[in-house]
Amino acid sequence: MSTIDIVIPCYNYARYLPRCVNSVLQQHGVDVRVLIIDDASSDDTAKVAARLAASGSRVEFRQHESNKGHIATYNEGLISWSTGDYVVLLSADDMLTPGSLSRAVQVMEDNQSVGMVYGRAIHFEDEADLPEIRATKFRYSMWSGADWIEKRCRSGHNVISSPEVVVRGSVQRSVGGYRPELPHAGDLEMWLRIAAVSDIAYIKRIPQAFYRVHAKSMLRTKYRAQIADLVQRRAAFDHFFAHHQGIVRNVEELAGRTHRVLAREALWDACRGYDHNRVQDVAAGDLIEFAMNTYPQTNLLPEYRALRRRQKIGAILCNKTQLFLATAVARRVGAWIRRQRWRTQGV
Repeated sequence: MSTIDIVIPCYNYARYLPRCVNSVLQQHGVDVRVLIIDDASSDDTAKVAARLAASGSRVEFRQHESNKGHIATYNEGLISWSTGDYVVLLSADDMLTPGSLSRAVQVMEDNQSVGMVYGRAIHFEDEADLPEIRATKFRYSMWSGADWIEKRCRSGHNVISSPEVVVRGSVQRSVGGYRPELPHAGDLEMWLRIAAVSDIAYIKRIPQAFYRVHAKSMLRTKYRAQIADLVQRRAAFDHFFAHHQGIVRNVEELAGRTHRVLAREALWDACRGYDHNRVQDVAAGDLIEFAMNTYPQTNLLPEYRALRRRQKIGAILCNKTQLFLATAVARRVGAWIRRQRWRTQGV
């Protein structure tokens, strides 16, 4: 039976920890081993984790005397501790769906070239709203690592939340741990790094995990955090490109494509600021500067021309007249279609 190591870092999430661990222990068809790492929490994490570890041999518990941060905690479990055939990094506030591990393992057992399997994660705030997941027949898509990387560069987005990912242990150990210099976008860079050395698969139809959304702590707030998200995604891509020039084909072309799509996204966010008369709220100046610094030919992009038209008219008139409403609606419809594709096809 395949062995799967589950690393559960926990910082002040004692209230969520039991359900997270139980979602792992209730998996069937696989041999699981759990490591809970308390990163010097100030709540009851240590007490709850110790009780869970005492309940059975499959759960281990470590406690840091001082806070080491999430990157060091991740790497302690993934690289220093894990020896299993497969490995999962699972935040203490998230959960696996029934049968998720056996589905992922089946895909990788049938396809030895696949180094990472992911699926759809259901985002939720209230556990009472979670749907019942029934184990039915599933299908999956598979891409070469190079093709998957190209798709990420075309979109400029990270389509993975994190708890829905299962990585082949040998692949995880070969690519190494998370980068300390990427504290906010290390997961995107990690998925790219894995795709550079293995194929990638996506499980269809059945959700693989539950991803908890904390409204007060979400990175992407409505306005100013948009620029932070763009900066962090660019940093993840750039770090990957810089360190994989001899491994990934057409690195310069991929980098240019990624920078172009990120610049377009920044300019469109600035355009929306004019359409809603919220230029200051969306930090339009910072978004424009980001685009200019990211893509040298920003002034040739259609979004730049659209922005210039709005700047000539002014935010007040743009908002009152809604001159560009049709364009905005078309963009929103396109974004919705892309989101649906991510959710159903993984790309």
